[in-house]
Amino acid sequence: MTKFDELIRMQAAVQNRSILSLFDMPDRVSQFSAQTGDMLFDFSKTNLDRDTIDALLALIDSANVPARRDAMFAGEKINETEDRAVLHTALRNLDGGPVTVEGVDVMPGVLDTLARMRGFADRVRAGDITDVVNIGIGGSDLGPAMAVRALSPYHDGPRTHFVSNVDGAHISDTLRGLDATTTLVIVASKTFTTIETMTNARTARAWMMENGGDPARQFAALSTAKDKTADFGIDPGQVFGFEDWVGGRYSVWGPIGLSLMIAIGPRGFHAFLRGAQSMDRHFCAASPRENLPMLLAVVGIWHNQICGYATRAVLPYDQRLGLLPDYLQQLEMESNGKSTQIDGTDAPFNTGPVVWGAPGTNGQHAFYQLIHQGTRIIPCEFLIAANGHEPDLTHHHKLLVANCLAQSEALMRGRSLSEASTLMAARGLTGAELDRQARHRVFPGNRPSTTLAYPLLDPFTLGQIIALYEHRVFVEGIILGINSYDQWGVELGKELATSLQPVIDGAQPPTGKDGSTAALVNFIARHAD
Repeated sequence: MTKFDELIRMQAAVQNRSILSLFDMPDRVSQFSAQTGDMLFDFSKTNLDRDTIDALLALIDSANVPARRDAMFAGEKINETEDRAVLHTALRNLDGGPVTVEGVDVMPGVLDTLARMRGFADRVRAGDITDVVNIGIGGSDLGPAMAVRALSPYHDGPRTHFVSNVDGAHISDTLRGLDATTTLVIVASKTFTTIETMTNARTARAWMMENGGDPARQFAALSTAKDKTADFGIDPGQVFGFEDWVGGRYSVWGPIGLSLMIAIGPRGFHAFLRGAQSMDRHFCAASPRENLPMLLAVVGIWHNQICGYATRAVLPYDQRLGLLPDYLQQLEMESNGKSTQIDGTDAPFNTGPVVWGAPGTNGQHAFYQLIHQGTRIIPCEFLIAANGHEPDLTHHHKLLVANCLAQSEALMRGRSLSEASTLMAARGLTGAELDRQARHRVFPGNRPSTTLAYPLLDPFTLGQIIALYEHRVFVEGIILGINSYDQWGVELGKELATSLQPVIDGAQPPTGKDGSTAALVNFIARHAD
């Protein structure tokens, strides 16, 4: 018996119901959508009705989501397995009150670091730096890389590049063509020990020294390990730290966002923070029925835990949001991809879904075939702006919007065999061939989707979107009874890679390794130069 059994029973009773039939209710859209400011979340194209949404929202109270939310914002240590507070929200608490951790107000430090970042960004933007290379991995890469690309219309600073993969191709391809005398390298690693990041950082430093640059002047660090950054040769005035209550995948709001601040300027970065702050306030103040993060979360619970749909597709109809699905993969799958609940017991249900996607309209010519006619149902989450940034190409944007809205309609409406047969008959087909061809053109329909719509993808709106998904992860995690803020699942692979390094280097034999790993080590050794 789980907390979801009654909802599963309710879903079984309506699983064959037509989503389209729910629009016979005149106020369907107003009842199954919510808005904050100019941002609209429409979840009316799902098989939720008043009874099921009421039952889902009841989970909010039964799981004590409001109390846990308030504890997070207050600086309590809700990351229980690491005994840490979770306070990425403090990084955008621009004009809020004190936030205390163990009796100490953290806001003076947050605001001081932000002021130092602004000063540094202004100096870089006013100087001779033409390119910025951010070296990090995970949250130290995905967040700023996604945001920098998303806000490219607002770039008025140096060109910005990102290196994350320890594969030498990444750093080599990025540095090729750059001027070592006018490039700033930002090394993003809280501990300054992340092996991929530090390997790339050392390579970048050697490249700069060999090509006339000055690492002492042209390196900055986003790290709390000041002793290690000093040993690396980085000026203490160009080191920006952040506390352990900021998780990597939630860190774009502080020093990890320095590359974004340099790209769009401190004023644009301030608007980005303001957007996130506005979503924080909405999350704290709105009732569950009007609360976008809570609604997004319970719709996700409905599709994953109740309906059993194992994946969700994130489909931004915005080329500049092309990295959003990648960013959300880490945010959601590293946060809620757990099998152990906070109390140490095994989760009695599936937890986080597989998150994937790509920008429209490209995906329409790739994986939408499976979404529309495949045997698995994949809930889709569309994002669309009312306006684009290219005033001379409004016809492009209108076509983009038409495609986005058409896809969600097609997923819901489908095409029956009768409709497909009529189409084939109009082409002159008859008999068995008409029936055969018609069956290939049937769309099952009744496939759920949501749409997040907003006027324009500007810094404020991007801040809202990221904070919305952060809080969605929080709410889902609380309902699932798991800790969304640790990531022990990444540790074992790191430990084994460290132990394998001397084996790959040839300094040790693969003693004690399983047959497959040992054979692969030997194969690589035979073929390595």
